Amino acid sequence: PQSVPCAGGHRCCPRGSHCSTDGQSCVTDLGTGTWAAPRAVPCPDGQSECPDDATCCVTSNGTWGCCPMPQASCCADKVHCCPHATICDLTRGRCVSPAGDTDVPLGTAFPAWKRQPPLPVALRQVLCPDGRSACPDGATCCQLSPEQYGCCPLQNAVCCGDGQHCCPQGTTCDLVHSTCTSLGGSAPLAALPTAGDVKCDEETSCPDGNTCCRLSSGAWGCCPLEQAVCCPDHVHCCPQGYTCDPEGGSCLQGEGTRQPWVRKTPALPRGGQVTSGNVICDEKTSCPDGTTCCRMSLGTWGCCP
Repeated sequence: PQSVPCAGGHRCCPRGSHCSTDGQSCVTDLGTGTWAAPRAVPCPDGQSECPDDATCCVTSNGTWGCCPMPQASCCADKVHCCPHATICDLTRGRCVSPAGDTDVPLGTAFPAWKRQPPLPVALRQVLCPDGRSACPDGATCCQLSPEQYGCCPLQNAVCCGDGQHCCPQGTTCDLVHSTCTSLGGSAPLAALPTAGDVKCDEETSCPDGNTCCRLSSGAWGCCPLEQAVCCPDHVHCCPQGYTCDPEGGSCLQGEGTRQPWVRKTPALPRGGQVTSGNVICDEKTSCPDGTTCCRMSLGTWGCCP
């Protein structure tokens, strides 16, 4: 009742899954309607996993296998396994309890499968060239002063030279008439709101839209989610309303809704530039360390965080 036999009768898969076409692995049944991701046991290599009611055991070829029993004893031959609290008697091919009241046949491990990589999480923000300020996704960072950036509520916008306004892509700033001009006409200049940051303490901050979370070192880190839940491992975080599931490496909500957890980044000094150096785009332009120079639609350089 706990397994599904594969074609040929030599292999089987856990309940809730089916055999792959090549018969070498088990594929989870997504089914229809509401579905909660099946829990899995991560193996020590960090790359393999087994069903929730199984145990990771090293196989004879050095890879990880799954013993179809929880908290099982892995046998020394790296092929068989025994139920929890029993020992392997390979000579007799049995599993024996220390008290001698349990005597069952050896179990056989089946291959573990590779853990699915976490889905990329959209940062939902645009990192400004100072590496400290950030604007909402779809906006453009424009410099207000040597120490401060503002957010133009337009994508790939033109930043006006007065440090206070911006214009849509493909237009030019006419500061004399306070308009954005193009071949087709003109429109009023858009004012620049200040790009905010989230204060962690008197010395460190995170970009706007982030949450300050402590790292394992005790220093502040930045979770790229608003009002996030900081995970107890001091490495990851989850969206508001979710709880951290360290065993499953994910964020859990309510009746089993699950999504990948997010890795935090170190916080930056308040009011300071990134000290570890910049990425050079060309002779005149650079991006903060840890970002990538990418061409924007107008041919100018942008910084991908």
